[in-house]
Amino acid sequence: MATDRPRYTVSVDNELFQQIEDFRFEHRFQTRSEATVELIRLGLEALKKEQAAQKQEEALRRDPPAGGSGSDDSSAG
Repeated sequence: MATDRPRYTVSVDNELFQQIEDFRFEHRFQTRSEATVELIRLGLEALKKEQAAQKQEEALRRDPPAGGSGSDDSSAG
């Protein structure tokens, strides 16, 4: 079956290969390629969320919310 999608080959060690195979069967993908594409997609989504969270943390450190002293020490008093 011909496809217009770009193709490339990836070499992995035996442990990673087995993890991909386990994921493939656990999630009932018909082909290793489908499972690999899904793992890449999930990884990229997780990376994007992690980067967004880091940017948000950096923004909060630069500009803390109004009304707070920047300290969370509720035991002072």
